[in-house]
Amino acid sequence: MELRVLRYFLTVAREGSITGAADFLHVTQPTLSRQLKDLEQELGKKLFTRSSHSINLTEEGMLLRKRAEEIVEMVDKLETEFHSMVGTISGDVYIGSGETEAMKQIARVAKDLQFQYPNIRYHLYSGNEDDVTERLDKGLLDFGILIEPADISKYNYINIPAKDVWGVVMRKDSLLASKDSIKAEDLLNVPLICSRQAMKQTFSKNEFADWFGEDFDKLNIVTTYNLAYNAAIMVEEGIGFAVVLDKIVNTSSDSSLCFRPLEPRLESGLNIVWKKHHVFSAAAEMFIKEIRVKFSNSLN
Repeated sequence: MELRVLRYFLTVAREGSITGAADFLHVTQPTLSRQLKDLEQELGKKLFTRSSHSINLTEEGMLLRKRAEEIVEMVDKLETEFHSMVGTISGDVYIGSGETEAMKQIARVAKDLQFQYPNIRYHLYSGNEDDVTERLDKGLLDFGILIEPADISKYNYINIPAKDVWGVVMRKDSLLASKDSIKAEDLLNVPLICSRQAMKQTFSKNEFADWFGEDFDKLNIVTTYNLAYNAAIMVEEGIGFAVVLDKIVNTSSDSSLCFRPLEPRLESGLNIVWKKHHVFSAAAEMFIKEIRVKFSNSLN
């Protein structure tokens, strides 16, 4: 299976037609059609369903698309890393993270490096712990930022000198908005919007359940979310109250929303992690060296 053919396949999948893909790739339609047919024969699977105006991926085609995207991305990353070894330090650093204010710490490191090494580029990937660790394990990311509690046993890591504070985002015209903080009993009779990752990580390890107490199972969770931005929209529309980390949702004076911390206070630490025995590019190596210096100084 040739990389060139995989790129052809991905272009056809994206364009949804042989004609559009052939124009984009600057190849003839018969050539492209033959390459796709040879690919299907090589795999022994039908990858497309064809109609008069468009083509769609079969189930096998969707699987190949996912794997092909990973392969092409990995090859592109590898080529970039080798090119960056020549001459001055340059290249790409790939970082995955959930929504957290700790990204400010990462941004400050990147900004300081920018003065010395202006040719280093940063690529940010947003996702929950499962998304980030999957891409780390496949080599598609250099670093991941994981919110505790998270299983970091198979990674090297450095603690980030910051804490995320849990609380509730609500409309400013809600009754709970008059409170300075939110206690467990305040959440018993209101519809809640909770992070899917928080439900999996924090709740399964009893951090929130322990905070909440024996009535945890009585919570009325009406919506789960992956991105706090979308959760905030649900809150604005009156769907419920969102359990989120502080400073992720806009609660400024111009916003209709406000944030109230949990009482007693519930915090989560953070770590920047990377695969053990991972061979860094020159750019990624310089980045982690700067992380070690800056974060070690912060902890002293």
